[in-house]
Amino acid sequence: MKLVQTVTQYITLKQSLGFRFQSERIILKTFCRAMGKIRMNQVKPVAVRAFLDGHGPVTRHWSRKWETLRGFYGFALARGWARRSPLPAQAPKVAVIFTPYIYSMPELQRLLQAISPERTRSLSPLTMRVLLLLLYGAGLRLSEALKLEDADVDVQDALLQVRCSKFFKSRLVPVGPKLAGVLADYARQRPAGGVSHRRFFRSSTGAPVNCFTVQRVFQALRLAADVKRTDGSRYQPRLHDLRHTAAVHRLVAGYRDGADLQMLLVQLSTYLGHVSLAGTQKYLTMTPELRERASARFARYALGGSHE
Repeated sequence: MKLVQTVTQYITLKQSLGFRFQSERIILKTFCRAMGKIRMNQVKPVAVRAFLDGHGPVTRHWSRKWETLRGFYGFALARGWARRSPLPAQAPKVAVIFTPYIYSMPELQRLLQAISPERTRSLSPLTMRVLLLLLYGAGLRLSEALKLEDADVDVQDALLQVRCSKFFKSRLVPVGPKLAGVLADYARQRPAGGVSHRRFFRSSTGAPVNCFTVQRVFQALRLAADVKRTDGSRYQPRLHDLRHTAAVHRLVAGYRDGADLQMLLVQLSTYLGHVSLAGTQKYLTMTPELRERASARFARYALGGSHE
């Protein structure tokens, strides 16, 4: 049986069982293109290892590819469509732990100031500006923001309905009055939508906004705003780092306001749509300001409630 046929059947099975399987589908399709038009038993371990290694150091994506292919070959072996698995027995340990980028307020302002018709292309500058404000202001994932429909955005009550997000969870997300006002203004000024969709965010033609278009535009904005890492990290600041930034900035604000941090973490976890505090913990990158606030809070506790 040909590799591409087996991959197609595996993807169809997974999605028919209710799995979203989007990132895995992309990995498997890329694997097919890398291997070429060959049969299952013609896949060589050397070629598979080259696909897994890619270019540069080993990252979490190596393990992600390996886990996806391991599931695929388990499927093929159980049906007799492959005689053996060409995968390495184990995934190597990732040497460097990825650290999200936490934007400073001046950097966020520069990103907004860099928005122009020349850089947003098929998106209107207004659409890109409101998207950035929403991703930071509500801590949404990009996919969550782009899936919002008109009925999901209640500007009067300042409430968003996020439906079937990661792991098929839904949640209500309250937003502040300023952000609610921004969303209300956008709803009045955005391009008219087509009859086939009711998405809240629309391109210049009124069509739904594509995730890859937003990512491409953001990279142009980041370069124009001169926002970049200087710590030698392989990855430059990402759009998803706005969600990490939102979480860290809210925690810093909690320290500043003297909030009950245990309660704040529970609220933040619910707000971000995490099933446990462990998921939220991954978003709380230690920054100099956060370290300073935490140290000051500990000092007050250790000294019996003294002031900073």
